[in-house]
Amino acid sequence: MNDFILPQVLFSKIFRAVVEFELIDEGDKILIGVSGGKDSLLLTYALACLRHRTKKNFALAALTVDPKFSNDFGEKIIRVKKFCNELGIEHTTCEADIAGLIREQGDKSPCYTCAYFRRAVMSRKANELGANKIAYAHHLDDAVETFFMSLLSSGQLTTFQPKTFLDRSNVTVIRPLVYVREQEIKDFVQGFDVLKSPCPFDGATNRQRVKNLIADLGKDFPDLFSHLAAAMRKNSIGELWDAPKTREQMRETYYSYK
Repeated sequence: MNDFILPQVLFSKIFRAVVEFELIDEGDKILIGVSGGKDSLLLTYALACLRHRTKKNFALAALTVDPKFSNDFGEKIIRVKKFCNELGIEHTTCEADIAGLIREQGDKSPCYTCAYFRRAVMSRKANELGANKIAYAHHLDDAVETFFMSLLSSGQLTTFQPKTFLDRSNVTVIRPLVYVREQEIKDFVQGFDVLKSPCPFDGATNRQRVKNLIADLGKDFPDLFSHLAAAMRKNSIGELWDAPKTREQMRETYYSYK
């Protein structure tokens, strides 16, 4: 575990993201969101590797949020804490009754509610622990799915950023895995003690539907994923219509036809 070995292709992709988006600075204290799932375990391991293998001097801490989805969280978290401790990373936990909040929200999206309150807990704990950055384990598949989901659900071309400053909490969110494919993570963590997601909606969300849709369409359009990933870049914009004009903007032209 503490040999800090990553396959070169994984290390190169993660290091590329760190350098390209300037994710880590000298003296940073980074709070890692660790659920115990495959993505967050790789993120934790990768940041420990970067701390060991690069000249940057930065500190790491890890936080696991208990969303109250299951009753066996305590025994599971022991495994996550062991994983972090073996990497020399201080690990803490925090309770947030997200399950109860989802019940109260009724028809609202459970994924939105969960993500919103997890982010709030992470920001608060980052301030308490003196961390200036929060690291999340979103990977390239997450970014592409978010991009495609936004187009389908809102007609907007948008996705999350590799680096985002949150002015309300004065912390910066970083996502070092944005160039890593989900299958690469699955392949690497086969020997890790990965926890199964306790989310009662796991596998039945809109995100899962979009993931399945991309996979199905990819059978007929093999380059679909790479094209969606390319379309997320600002320099990919081609010929698009102008933004809709208001009545006031069209008034003069309108009366010229009368």
